[in-house]
Amino acid sequence: MQIVKQNNDIKIVTIISTILIIIGLLFIYSSSSVYALEHHGNSAYFLYKQLIGLALGLCALLVTRAVPLSWLERYAPGLFLASGILTSLTLVPRISSSIHGSSRWLSLAGVSFQPSELLKIGFILYMASFLTRKATHKPTFIKSYLPCLIVMGGVALLLLKQPDFGLTVTLIATAFIMLFVAALPTRYLVATCLPLIPALIVLIIMRPYRIKRILIFLNPWNDPKGAGFQIIQSLIAIGSGGFFGLGIGQSRQKFFYLPMQHTDFIFSIIAEETGLLGSTLLLVLFGLFVFYGFRIAAQSQHAFGTLLCTGLVSLIGLQSAINIAVATGLVPTKGIGMPFVSYGNSALISSMIMLGLIMNIARDR
Repeated sequence: MQIVKQNNDIKIVTIISTILIIIGLLFIYSSSSVYALEHHGNSAYFLYKQLIGLALGLCALLVTRAVPLSWLERYAPGLFLASGILTSLTLVPRISSSIHGSSRWLSLAGVSFQPSELLKIGFILYMASFLTRKATHKPTFIKSYLPCLIVMGGVALLLLKQPDFGLTVTLIATAFIMLFVAALPTRYLVATCLPLIPALIVLIIMRPYRIKRILIFLNPWNDPKGAGFQIIQSLIAIGSGGFFGLGIGQSRQKFFYLPMQHTDFIFSIIAEETGLLGSTLLLVLFGLFVFYGFRIAAQSQHAFGTLLCTGLVSLIGLQSAINIAVATGLVPTKGIGMPFVSYGNSALISSMIMLGLIMNIARDR
């Protein structure tokens, strides 16, 4: 009975992911067609590139679905180290690419990719492997918790050097969810969270643009033609959609009003064209993905599978929540795309790898 239930869960997760990918392809074309025609001479330029990422992602999904979980658990530290080294290469000027002031991309043989997308998977794999090994012993601060803090600190420093504040916060939040599921003493988690608040304040103060983002978040109309322009245009797009939307392909904000309309702010175009109805559907899909993903984690017969699935589902859920919150002006602007939906080959391949791992966990009973 449990096997049948778990098979149904992974079928639902797969169907939801497929629907999200189709929505992404549809609205990547819709939101980017004008920009692509103006800058690349082909309205389907970004759609074609996303289809290439989808093909590569399907190959990655099949591989990660077939790899034995025992192998992943054994070699998780090595995979994490390799992804960390790749990400650190973004700090080397000759081979890194800077976009919007952030050095998050590597350019090798004419191909650009974002290694931090692999780092987040490697980090979750390592955390799941480490916590599984420590689960057989009584958790102590020195042996069980302190090593996790050191690894989390190292990853945070590396990402902040790029800088990628949004992914840093998301990964740290995911790690705390995994630590909670691993049943580490709550006092350790609380004792860590308390100093994190002043640490975040210091990180914001250190970078003037972060302070500016906070101020714009509080009142974007103070600078409607400058720093507040993007969020104001996003809110106009969402408000213009009404209940049923303007119709697919009928967005007005994509005509060079809303920047990054096919990446970080694709939700705004979806809301404009499909209205409250389409936006709610998107929220329900991600909510169901997280619900059934956690069910798969809870039904896993192995601690490693439970922790790995918890981390992967939490990361996808947090990224989607932050992306939507940014587009609706609920949190300051972060450079986080919507999993499966936003344009970006590296991000799509990463999402497909995570889906493959979730399938693998469901299959390994």
